[in-house]
Amino acid sequence: MALIVHKYGGTSMGSTERIRSVAKRVAKWARAGHQMIVVPSAMSGETNRLLALAKDVSPAQQTAAMLRELDMIACTGEQVSVGLLSLALQAEGMQAVSYTGWQVPVRTDSAYTKARIQSIDDARVRADLAAGRVVVITGFQGVDEDNNVTTLGRGGSDTSAVAVAAALKADECLIYTDVDGVYTTDPRIVPEAKRLHSISFEEMLEMASLGSKVLQIRSVEFAGKYRVPLRVLSSFTPWDIDITEEAASGTLITFEEDEKMEQAVVSGIAFNRDEAKVTVLGVPDKPGIAYSILGQVAEANIDVDVIIQNVSHDGKTDFSFTVHRNDYQRTLDLLKTKVLPATGAAEVLGDAKICKVSIVGIGMRSHAGVASTMFRALSEEGINIQMITTSEIKTSVVIDEKYMELAVRALHKAFDLDASIEPTAESAD
Repeated sequence: MALIVHKYGGTSMGSTERIRSVAKRVAKWARAGHQMIVVPSAMSGETNRLLALAKDVSPAQQTAAMLRELDMIACTGEQVSVGLLSLALQAEGMQAVSYTGWQVPVRTDSAYTKARIQSIDDARVRADLAAGRVVVITGFQGVDEDNNVTTLGRGGSDTSAVAVAAALKADECLIYTDVDGVYTTDPRIVPEAKRLHSISFEEMLEMASLGSKVLQIRSVEFAGKYRVPLRVLSSFTPWDIDITEEAASGTLITFEEDEKMEQAVVSGIAFNRDEAKVTVLGVPDKPGIAYSILGQVAEANIDVDVIIQNVSHDGKTDFSFTVHRNDYQRTLDLLKTKVLPATGAAEVLGDAKICKVSIVGIGMRSHAGVASTMFRALSEEGINIQMITTSEIKTSVVIDEKYMELAVRALHKAFDLDASIEPTAESAD
């Protein structure tokens, strides 16, 4: 008997019919002798609907007090999901009980709308499992030390599921979604994209951080830190598929770099439309200037991605970095009101119409010339590179947003990812 965690996304929970199908699938695993924990998302579109209501009554700039109330509102979507799924499981003859994050409890910090999990008390859940119950826990949410409800940010149910699996030392965590695994890139852009049977933890971490929407990056970080066996598979296969076949389907995120994986120089092409570039011109080129700029940004809880500082001329330099597009205007305002007066920089410029395209692969470690192949492919398509960043297993470029799909297709072809096509490709998340 194994302890298994299932996570179901919003599309999988999108209607009462689909919830009944999820219940039948979970019941199948329970009847096979497994202890089952299920972490569902809110029903598809529900979180957006709730936050739209909040914006309608309070369109002003968000304060800390307002963010607290947003979490109170947003967390109700998952509460409905766990209750409905527990009822559906009971209708299948299963003993099932649902819990919110604060009932477990899942302890987090107090960063409303993007809290981080600090600990999970497993006593209550273990007692239910020992009594033969299926335990259904809300994803996406927890409670801080002052008993305020918190949410983990969009996609946080993935993180909740992996964190629960880590806390209870589950044998496996299965992430059910509307795709049947991790693909070399988004099949909506490249129809020839193929499903990967396995991908290394490091590659998946890079793919998630670079814009792949299959898994939320914090869930991959949890899986890596606690070595949680993780599999991405489709919830739209028939619920009564043979359990052995189902358990081996999808894409396995592995911690072993086997020979087959090492043969692939590049495993996938990731992209992210949600970026914006900010440039501070005429910055005095002296020690501490980077901190003078980015320290203010960090204090405002704005995440920075690609950073470039140009060569100094006449004691002045230009400093560019990218932020999430949602933070773009806030970053510009911060730089103009605080950084320019403090540093004596000349001007702040911004560009919200950029994107990041990346190649990822553990095989890049032992193959020279990978970046040059990337640059040549983009050059042949007339695509100008604005910024470049690299690591041991990835190279990312910032380009004009209008060239994103062209760049992805060109790179997918340049690295022969069109080969060995899987016939069952589905659209990406």
